[in-house]
Amino acid sequence: MANTSDIRNGLCIRFNHDIYKITEFLHVKPGKGPAFVRTKMKSVTTGKTLENTFSAGHKIDDVRVETHKFQFLYQEGEFYHFMNTEDYTQIRLLEAGLDRSDLMKEGEVVTVLINTEDNMPLSVEMPASVILEVSSTEPGVKGNTATNATKPATVETGAEVNVPLFINEGDKIRIETEKGTYKERVKE
Repeated sequence: MANTSDIRNGLCIRFNHDIYKITEFLHVKPGKGPAFVRTKMKSVTTGKTLENTFSAGHKIDDVRVETHKFQFLYQEGEFYHFMNTEDYTQIRLLEAGLDRSDLMKEGEVVTVLINTEDNMPLSVEMPASVILEVSSTEPGVKGNTATNATKPATVETGAEVNVPLFINEGDKIRIETEKGTYKERVKE
C-alpha cells in the first residue's frame, strides 16, 4: 500500500476494479483546507482517461510492475505484436493499451510494463522521440515565413504532424512522442 506522496507519472494503481496508469498529477496545498492530489489516469485495459482527486494521505493500492524491452513486430487488426529482446517470447496487446500507436514503426524498441503478480502486460512506453520519414506534404510557399508557419505532413506510419514549411517529402524528422509534435529535421 502506498499513499498520495508516492504518486508519480507512470505509477500503476488499482482503482475502481481496474488498473490505471498515472499520466499527470499535481500536488495542491491551498491556503485554507487540507492538501490534495489532482490526477489524470489512463486505464491500461480500456484506454479510457479518468480524472480523480485524492485527499492528502489517502491510501492507494499500487501495482508492482517490471519493465522489459520489446520490439514492435507488426499490427494485425486491433492487435499489436511485440517480441521480448532478451528471450524472444512474443506478446500481443490491444491498440487501446498503447499511448501513441500511430508513431510506432516496425522494428521500434519500446518498454513494456508487466504486472509482476500475473505476468500480464499493462502498457507500452514509447521512447522520448522517434525518427520517421515524411511520406507526403505540400510544398512550402516562398515568402510565407512572416511567422512560425507550419503545414501538415504525413509520416511513414500514417500519423499526421504539423511541420515547418522547409520540410519536404523524403526528409527524416524527429517527433516528440508524448505530444506528437515536430522537434527537428534529422540529417544523415
